[in-house]
Amino acid sequence: MEERKKDVLILAIETSCDETAAAVVKNGREVLSNTIYTQIKLHTMFGGVVPEIASRRHAESISGVVREALEKANCTMDDIDAIAVTYAPGLIGALLVGVNFAKGLAFASGTPLVPVHHLRGHIASNYISSDVKPPFLCLVVSGGHSHIVAVNDYTDFEIIGKTRDDAAGEALDKAGR
Repeated sequence: MEERKKDVLILAIETSCDETAAAVVKNGREVLSNTIYTQIKLHTMFGGVVPEIASRRHAESISGVVREALEKANCTMDDIDAIAVTYAPGLIGALLVGVNFAKGLAFASGTPLVPVHHLRGHIASNYISSDVKPPFLCLVVSGGHSHIVAVNDYTDFEIIGKTRDDAAGEALDKAGR
């Protein structure tokens, strides 16, 4: 008789800019929960994200965001197989909040910690939202980054081109203001 494989649950934490986010993902493809605390209204009065304010808000909200993500996924830390956290690139203070929270949670729960590169995470999000499989060409537009990336395999990426001055995401933000 063939044994059924256990589902793998990953708690993902993201704090690279001005939104504190946590999600629980099953088997790398199914999002069981996705909780976001946004700071958009707070930063609007300054005309852009203020790094120090963003970091402080992450510190204030991250526990509640993670707790809510676990509750929405109907699980506890005992059910989580790994904790993934964005480690770079992004606002250093904001990233430090997420990374240190994730490190503490991983240590306290005995759960493996998986560092995730922000831009690789954007590319990998395609695997959740579609059934795309490598190889493919990907346009990454995120904050200060604009890249055209050849995705040769799930972990094999090659940057084909990128902007040298202002990124497309930055230009869109500025035009929006």
